[in-house]
Amino acid sequence: MLGISQTELAQQASVSRQTVVDFERGARTPYTNNLVAIRSALEAAGVEFIPENGGGAGVRLKPF
Repeated sequence: MLGISQTELAQQASVSRQTVVDFERGARTPYTNNLVAIRSALEAAGVEFIPENGGGAGVRLKPF
């Protein structure tokens, strides 16, 4: 969606690359502070998180 690597996301979120890798493959759920950091990095890159509204939660790129 954004075209960034796991390494770039980890750097932007100030978390380890392994945290991103494990989260993506469903091996573990990161600590709350790491989830917040990852979400903030994604939002800063233009991702908009859509709350569940009966149709399911999701993401999309913010319109510019």
